[in-house]
Amino acid sequence: MKRILCFSVLILLGISLTGCAEVKLLERVGLTTLIGFDLGEKEDVETTAVVRQVGTNLESTVSIISAENETTEGTGSKINYRTAEKIVSGQVRGVLFGEELAKKGIGHYIDTMLKNPTISDGIYLTVVEGEARPVLEFQYANIPEIGEHIYKLLKQNIQNEQMVSSTLHEVAFDYYTVGRDIAIPIIKRDQELVSISGIALFDSSKMVGTLSVEDSFYVKLGQENFRAGRNEIIIKGDDLPSSLLPTQVDEISIVFDPIKTKKKVKLVNPEQLEFDIHIKMQARILEIKQNINVGQAKNAELLEKAINKRLESEIGRVIAYSQEVGSDIYGLGEYYRSVVRHSNLTEEKWHELYKDLNVNIDVDFTLIRSGVFE
Repeated sequence: MKRILCFSVLILLGISLTGCAEVKLLERVGLTTLIGFDLGEKEDVETTAVVRQVGTNLESTVSIISAENETTEGTGSKINYRTAEKIVSGQVRGVLFGEELAKKGIGHYIDTMLKNPTISDGIYLTVVEGEARPVLEFQYANIPEIGEHIYKLLKQNIQNEQMVSSTLHEVAFDYYTVGRDIAIPIIKRDQELVSISGIALFDSSKMVGTLSVEDSFYVKLGQENFRAGRNEIIIKGDDLPSSLLPTQVDEISIVFDPIKTKKKVKLVNPEQLEFDIHIKMQARILEIKQNINVGQAKNAELLEKAINKRLESEIGRVIAYSQEVGSDIYGLGEYYRSVVRHSNLTEEKWHELYKDLNVNIDVDFTLIRSGVFE
């Protein structure tokens, strides 16, 4: 009897607590779907929030609200002062950093977001060419909600392995790991469209350089293994043997799909700091902008050698640029730290070493004939 009484009290207590909990019905809150951070004109940071408000008939409206303050939490409070509904951040799917703010440093924002339990570590981070606010405030004829649109733009390109991934979890890992630096997408407004325009490279938390959107393929090749993907490369005519083409051309374009790669990194000389990066790649050629019969084994072999040479050259170029700007986007410092005992590696020490190290690239490309691969 005593047990039954205690059980009943617990149930009543649970019902009572549930009744006291804050009820966040959709029509009573504003759902923030995207946040942009820029340098403020009067105060440290300007926050622009894309807020979706759902009516009683489930119709939704989107508002773009900005505020300046010394802190991001302060801007959140000021944005709340300008809305009829309470703003909540549980539906945030992306964060944009204006270019000047990114150059000053995004470390504080990464740290603040990680401490906020309402923000998922799966949201995407990106840099905007220029400022974030004008991109979010622009009235696009064919984009009903800019927050959802930018999220889908990033998601589909990252999931299809066309762009480096930039979830909060991944960016924070690179930021806090000694011997790794951040590389995240750049977007820009192009008339009535928003498009991915490149990759931002960071030295610790500060943006120090950019690569083209096409270079995403070479960045990803050095960072991780592909499981799918599609890419186009251009091979100079001088790198093609004369037996492969009936007439000399300036260049040819080749499109691969799908791509599977395996990467190995080895520190071959800890004293002089020399790394070997070996990349094994299998791909099916979808299109060649010149008439080459790749069905013949000899032609396929010659083409594979030309592709190897091109890929090694392009990866080498990307590494040389990242060394020039001081951004270890391939995480070579992390490899160094894992194999050299008692290295006592710090960010400052590694960036001094990183700019002068040597990297040998070896690509082993195998052409998979259509049908055989499948």
